[in-house]
Amino acid sequence: MQTGAVLVTGGGRGIGRAVAERLARDGYTVVVTIRRPLTAEVQADFDQLGVRTVQGDVTVAADAERMVADCCGPDETLVGLINNAGITRDMLITRMTVAEFQAVLTTNLVGAFNMTKPALRVMQRQRRGCIIDISSIVGLVGNIGQANYAASKAGLIGLMKTTAKEGALRGIRCNAVAPGMVATAMTAALSAKTTQRLQESIPLKRFAEPAEVADVVAFLLGNQYITGQVVTVDGGLTL
Repeated sequence: MQTGAVLVTGGGRGIGRAVAERLARDGYTVVVTIRRPLTAEVQADFDQLGVRTVQGDVTVAADAERMVADCCGPDETLVGLINNAGITRDMLITRMTVAEFQAVLTTNLVGAFNMTKPALRVMQRQRRGCIIDISSIVGLVGNIGQANYAASKAGLIGLMKTTAKEGALRGIRCNAVAPGMVATAMTAALSAKTTQRLQESIPLKRFAEPAEVADVVAFLLGNQYITGQVVTVDGGLTL
């Protein structure tokens, strides 16, 4: 059984939900940030596992400060921050507006910075803690129609590398997980033809399950000697 609090941003669905549930089962005190109320199903699952929610917007620095401050009790240690909150606004570069480009960077990258800053301060005082940024293989290889998303996820890797170097001075680790195609509501909306084409491009011939990404997050949270690394979870897609 693990101890300590872990804050998961954007944990109401998909990968974030799987991470929150996995870490709660592992014994962590899990707090999930949300922007809007959860569905009844997710709320029931979280209630059963003891997962708590805190409402706020990661793009607002004051909200980020409050959510970090609210996630721990007076005698509790913040052992982990999982920067998972993210959005997409897919469009070819020649058709993408500046607003669409900025919106994705603001949530995916600036939001992670907003959360990392106060969490790192807490962890520096504790001289322990781990930050894990959920990036994407798109941040490593790019993707047509996702210039904004790719830039945000590549930026997350740069943020992680720097956080790892600064955090190491006080024993704090930071890593990134870069999933490939994952079976979530987002990919469920793809056409059968597109899904088949994507699956054929993956050596393991299937999308990852969110729980498989959560397994890697749990491993990185527990390992005390891995820092500054990007772990791909892509079924061999980038090999």
